Amino acid sequence: MKRLRILVLRRLVQFGIIGLFLSGSWWGVEWLKGNLSASEVLETVTLVDPFLALQSLVSGQVLGMVSLLGVLIVVLFYLVVGGRSYCSWVCPLNIVTDFAAWFRSYFKIKNNISVSKNTRYWLLFGVLALSATSGSMVWELVNPVSGFQRGILSGLSSAWAIGVGIFLLDVFIGKNLWCGHLCPTGAFYAQINTVGLLRVKAPKQAECDDCGDCYRVCPEPQILPPVLKGDHPLKVVGDSVCTNCGRCIEVCDRAVFQYGVRPFGKS
Repeated sequence: MKRLRILVLRRLVQFGIIGLFLSGSWWGVEWLKGNLSASEVLETVTLVDPFLALQSLVSGQVLGMVSLLGVLIVVLFYLVVGGRSYCSWVCPLNIVTDFAAWFRSYFKIKNNISVSKNTRYWLLFGVLALSATSGSMVWELVNPVSGFQRGILSGLSSAWAIGVGIFLLDVFIGKNLWCGHLCPTGAFYAQINTVGLLRVKAPKQAECDDCGDCYRVCPEPQILPPVLKGDHPLKVVGDSVCTNCGRCIEVCDRAVFQYGVRPFGKS
């Protein structure tokens, strides 16, 4: 359990969020109403996904004061916990992609299409450009994250279709292909993460014995060499694509990694 403690906590958080959205129909108290794109806490505090808001703004739509405040609350939260914590602690598709990564490892599936990790940023730019030219939030029409969650909350078969599709993509086309190479939502939250406060740190860098366990479980393994092998004075995983999933922390027998706070103004 020591090597799974953070993973178990992440699953509790992810399923807990789904449970809060279902609380109205289950218990008669709507702790969260709506979905991850736009929701209300106890029908009082509005929360709005900043990526949705940005699409809305570039498409020419005007956001009301309540929506802008909802965006600000979400942005401030992820500035503290790290933007891509959304990907590993909140996004329900992360459950699917993590399972796909385990499946590939267990069955030793090696096929891996070559796709640049910068593709997600090009897709992010394309989504915003299309929203600006079309006058509509085009990504929300096809966003698998929103579609998957809506399907779960509504009991629709579309949730299964999206989940199976992403699973097959990550298993048989490319490792971590969706989250690590294609998802524009993750690319957007990585921008917030450039100044995120919570970081994975490597205070015991010198204790690393090159076992490779952290590389095998990390969804963004390209961020590890600068910390483990480079001359990094602060010993902080400073790359903005780090999801703060904590898998490197729990699988490392040498306790090289831990959660910490990044020094202000430094990576």
